[in-house]
Amino acid sequence: MTTSSLDHTRHVMRAFVLTCPGQYEVQEVPAPVAAHGEVVVDVERVGVCGTDVEFFTGEMAYLHQGHSTYPMRLGHEWAGRVAAVGDGVDSVWLGRRVMGDTMLGCRTCRRCLRGHQHVCERRQEVGIRGGRAGALAERLAVPASSLHALPDTVDAELGALVEPGGNALRAAQAAELQPGDRALVLGPGTIGLLVAMFARAAGAEVHLMGRTDSSLAFARELGFEHAWPEDSVPDLPFDAVVDASNAARLPALALESVEPAGRVVYVGLAGEPSRVDTRTLALKDVTAVGILSASPGLDATIRAYADGSVDPRPLVAATVGLEQVGPVLAGERPAGAGPGPKIHIDPRPA
Repeated sequence: MTTSSLDHTRHVMRAFVLTCPGQYEVQEVPAPVAAHGEVVVDVERVGVCGTDVEFFTGEMAYLHQGHSTYPMRLGHEWAGRVAAVGDGVDSVWLGRRVMGDTMLGCRTCRRCLRGHQHVCERRQEVGIRGGRAGALAERLAVPASSLHALPDTVDAELGALVEPGGNALRAAQAAELQPGDRALVLGPGTIGLLVAMFARAAGAEVHLMGRTDSSLAFARELGFEHAWPEDSVPDLPFDAVVDASNAARLPALALESVEPAGRVVYVGLAGEPSRVDTRTLALKDVTAVGILSASPGLDATIRAYADGSVDPRPLVAATVGLEQVGPVLAGERPAGAGPGPKIHIDPRPA
């Protein structure tokens, strides 16, 4: 194994460990070593998302499907700097600032060979599935093949927003919006606001629908003047509707709201099955698209952040340390947090 000039004499590190639903510890655990084809990253920033909350509550489907088990280390929205490389990895990665793909396919099956590793049946997901430890720790080991280099204009904060941004960019692309088109985004959370940002960058007139006055007010602060509670959405022709919510009833509303021959994009996931009337889908000649992963959109998201066409920084309400992860997952807002929906973690020692 090759290592950088950084300090790697320590064999343990601090990590946030979820031991069972609602129970957690910040533990000293063995520091990762870069296996063949892997790198070790010094983690600088990690985003907490709804998937992490579902693991905290025990509601995440993977727990009941056998894909994930406790204890586990969460964290899949991350950025950091490569500190060590394993055998078979080009040393050019040493010292590079990077983020990484969450989805790690087997690289040998039909789906992987077709470039669809994010839906590989045998995939691991960093901090989520298959026992692959996540980034809520001082260091993280990942395959070098999953890395995406970050330019100087994309710092750690932006880097940790690339993964959710990739999901949102793919949703906006699936809407196939042209300048002058009108789009409706359901759910002004992190993904919904990012979808709105990418749709606006494509030249669309963007409307958002949300539940709380605070989330709608924040959307307006971001320049989205068309932010509505559900009972006030204007009766307008929407060329595309993106469901970025976690409400089981909204996929049907998305289909009802879209113009005939329009496009509906589903990027949000509800905790229970939703129902869509396929008769409406067919009779309106609507195209429906599902988005699972950021994987195919990561590089384009990095470019959008680098050139400033999309600026997601206002979404980050606060950055706290590992000791605050548990309360954040339990729904507490850090003291002094801003209005944005995203909380970031800096796992480095204070």
